[in-house]
Amino acid sequence: MTTAHRLTFDVQLSDHARTPEERERVLANPGFGRHFTDHMIVIEWTEGRGWHDARLVPYQPLTLDPATSVFHYGQELFEGLKAYRQANGSIVMFRPYANAARFNSSARRMAMPELPEDVFVESLELLVQTDKEWVPTTEGHSLYLRPFMIATEVGLGVNHPSKSYKYIVIASPAASYFAGGIKPVTVWLSKEYTRAAPGGTGFAKCGGNYGAAFVAQQQAVENGCDQVVWLDAFEHRWVEEMGGMNLFFVFGDRLVTPALTGTLLPGVTRDSLLKLAGDLGYLAEEGKISVDLWRAGCESGELTEVFACGTAAVITPVGAVKDETGGWTIGDGTPGPVTMRLREELVGIQYGTRPDTRDWVHKVC
Repeated sequence: MTTAHRLTFDVQLSDHARTPEERERVLANPGFGRHFTDHMIVIEWTEGRGWHDARLVPYQPLTLDPATSVFHYGQELFEGLKAYRQANGSIVMFRPYANAARFNSSARRMAMPELPEDVFVESLELLVQTDKEWVPTTEGHSLYLRPFMIATEVGLGVNHPSKSYKYIVIASPAASYFAGGIKPVTVWLSKEYTRAAPGGTGFAKCGGNYGAAFVAQQQAVENGCDQVVWLDAFEHRWVEEMGGMNLFFVFGDRLVTPALTGTLLPGVTRDSLLKLAGDLGYLAEEGKISVDLWRAGCESGELTEVFACGTAAVITPVGAVKDETGGWTIGDGTPGPVTMRLREELVGIQYGTRPDTRDWVHKVC
C-alpha cells in the first residue's frame, strides 16, 4: 500500500504473472510496444468525487459500453516516458515531473480533469517497483511507460465533456530504437495535409493528432520516405515537426528548433536538448525555419545537420528531404558530430554513465 496526495493505492498482485523463463524470452527480443508487464495502474475520476479507487491490478482487458464517450468523441490523452536500469543496477525514470506537467496541459486543452503531479509520478513508481524484473538489463533497452486517460461516461450527448474518466498506466519492455545502428531517415514535406493549426490541439498529446497523421505518413512511404515533416497550416512554408517528433537544425555550433506556437508538441526530449546543448558549449535557440532556408542552407553548406528527437528514439538523424519538386541531401547524408555528441550525452545521463548535473534522473528503486 502506498499513499500520494491523499490517495491510497490498493495493490492486487497477479496470480498468473509470467515465469522468469517466459519473461526472459520476451526480454531477449522485446521490439517496441508488443509485450506488456504483469500489472497496470487504474484510477477513477467522477464528477463531484474527483479522483478515487486508485489501484495496481493484473494487466487485463478493459470492459467498456459501446456508447462510452471516448469511442465517439475522442476525449483521451496519453504520455510516454521510460524507466532505465543504470550501470550501478538502480532503476530510474527521466524527468517524470515534466511528463506530469505536460499530461495536465493536455488535460486542460481536452477539457479533462488534471491529475496531481505527485499522484502521476507515484503511479509510475508503483508500477515500475512492482514489475522491476521487466526493466531490461541489455544495453540500450528500457521499460516504456504509457500513462493515459479516457472519457468513460456512457451516452451519445455531445454538449458537454464526459462526467467520468479512467486513468491507466501500462508498461512495455522496449529494445533499442535502432537495432542495426543509427540510420538517417529520409523525410517527405507534407504540403497537402496539416497536423495542427493555431487554437487546435497540436500542443496536446492526444490520440486524434496521431490518427489524423497516418494518411500523410502513408504518402511519405509511397514517395520512398521514412517519415513525414509537417509544415505550418497557413503557408505550408514553415517547418514544424517530423511525425510525432521535434526537429533541430544545426548551423555549425548553433542549434535552432522551431518555436512553440501552440501547434507543436512541447517535447521533454526537446527541452532537455535545448538545455544540454548550452551545457556543451553550443548556442541553442528557438526560432523559425522555412523550407527555402532548409534547402538553401544545405546547398551552401551553412546548415550542416538536422535531427529529430523524442522519447522512443532519443535522436533520429535526418539525411535527406523530398517533396513534389525533387529533394536534397543534408551534409553527406550521415549522422553528424553534433547530433551524435548530443545523443551520447543524453543517453549517458539516462543510463548513468554521464553525470546528471541538472537532477533530471528520478530514482525509483
